[in-house]
Amino acid sequence: MAGKITVGADGVLTVPDEPIIPFIEGDGIGVDIWPAARLVLDAAAARHGRRVEWTEVLAGQRAYNETGEWLPKATIDSFDEHLIGIKGPLTTPVGGGFRSLNVALRQVLDLYVCLRPVRWLQGVPSPVRAPELVDIVIFRENTEDIYAGLEVEAMTPEADRLRELLADAFGWEIRPDSGIGIKPISKTGSQRLQRAALNYALDRGRKRVHWVHKGNIMKFTEGAFQKWGYELVREEFDDRAVAWDDCGGDPGEKILVQDTIADIAFQQVLTRPNEFDVIATMNLNGDYLSDALAAQVGGIGIAPGANANYETGHGIFEATHGTAPKYAGQDKVNPSSMVLSGMLMFEHIGWRDAADDITRALEATIADRIVTYDFARQMNDAKEVACSEFAQAIVDRI
Repeated sequence: MAGKITVGADGVLTVPDEPIIPFIEGDGIGVDIWPAARLVLDAAAARHGRRVEWTEVLAGQRAYNETGEWLPKATIDSFDEHLIGIKGPLTTPVGGGFRSLNVALRQVLDLYVCLRPVRWLQGVPSPVRAPELVDIVIFRENTEDIYAGLEVEAMTPEADRLRELLADAFGWEIRPDSGIGIKPISKTGSQRLQRAALNYALDRGRKRVHWVHKGNIMKFTEGAFQKWGYELVREEFDDRAVAWDDCGGDPGEKILVQDTIADIAFQQVLTRPNEFDVIATMNLNGDYLSDALAAQVGGIGIAPGANANYETGHGIFEATHGTAPKYAGQDKVNPSSMVLSGMLMFEHIGWRDAADDITRALEATIADRIVTYDFARQMNDAKEVACSEFAQAIVDRI
């Protein structure tokens, strides 16, 4: 019998064998990739005697067409009530309303972690020589930094007022034709993200955690992120993790925690990615870094994503690419990002056996050179198949 996922005071989920999980099909190619992903997810769950009771909710263009709202309250309420959900790509409204529907969902439900694991799957075409060295999990802070949207438009009364306030209070002289943004980085927001990254590393047997920041320039925001991260290690994790400066780079059996300046990190994840394991960083850094890393293992078309709050138990899992409307309904595009996001969801709710089956079967399908057009054009002797056929090939290997 289908039932709701619940969460205890300790943040641990209780998951029935038939959980009710809301889904958003998504705009554009959502009509293709969601049915493909669902086919795979259902097969993996069934192999272990489980099933998902899927319940559809609306957001994006379809929601607007049917309800006049881009993000109906009923959708937010359903995600809030059922804790876990999955979604395809969404159109961002133009000319007003939400800055981004994805950002709105994250902020309304306080999904402070954007989780982006990046790992090469055997056979996937890559622009780098050794993509197999990439196996990095990024924890990107979701609610602060410039994505908080605290900005005013240039040459408006609001911008004039803020410029005058800053000049009077701090002596800051800002050009009168400037747009101005506020970049909040809090100790609370930083440490709950860093705590989640450390707990993930401990749970998964990861050996290193990096704080990536630009604190050499932004000393009181990104520099504070670095400082607060080390304080957290010493105050809450001293028996399980140790900062580089406290051990000289020799952590023994503990997790080694160190930090890297953001621009240097971009170079190092390309030149020596095997030195990175788990990365925790702020919103904009994480946005850039996760997509750059995805390019090393085949692109965002095969990159999964999750947005989570580990205290409340909420999590929304999503394809990380856009809506690609020109391909919608052609049964052509690669559904791997959506499939792997569903795999992350199963992993998150404790169905690791089913999650492992999905990863194994997807990798086996690609190794057999059965791929969608995006990979087929980069591979020799590949068999190009439709989106739905690719999903069925994965199911055949589950």
